[in-house]
Amino acid sequence: MEQPDEVVVRPADVHDASGIAEVHVRSWQEAYAGIVPDSYLADLDPHERAPVWADLLSRGPADDVRTWVAVVGDRIVGFASLGPGRDEDSRRADREIYSMYLSPEQWGRGVARELMRTVIAEAGAGRRLVLWVMADNQRAQHFWRRHGFQPDGIEKYEDVGGAELLEVRYRRG
Repeated sequence: MEQPDEVVVRPADVHDASGIAEVHVRSWQEAYAGIVPDSYLADLDPHERAPVWADLLSRGPADDVRTWVAVVGDRIVGFASLGPGRDEDSRRADREIYSMYLSPEQWGRGVARELMRTVIAEAGAGRRLVLWVMADNQRAQHFWRRHGFQPDGIEKYEDVGGAELLEVRYRRG
């Protein structure tokens, strides 16, 4: 496995919105091809996502949601967001990984591992971490299992681009 240049993981701020939006869209278009309707993926636009990210990041960690970016050189190549568990059965201390995405060219190069270390450290020892992953996204499920997450038997359907897609909840701790 080829190693990337040095990866720096740092808290995201509002100035990172465009870079995060670019990674978000490109990752979705690559990772969810054949899972999410093609027309939905084709319509994703980083310029439309950037203001959404700017709004989220402008709130800062005050709403207990934290976002980090992975930077190589001066380029954002990944991001992750963590916050309180949102499921009906969540306990007060539970944390949920809302998102973790990388630029496709960074897949398999160790960047996600660095983001994962940051998220786990931020969540704190003894806290249950949960996340949702599309049932047809085998690559992501393999990644999460390698990092100690397991499906916990909870599933739901989510409408994505007009398709009802099955999501599986993974849990660690």
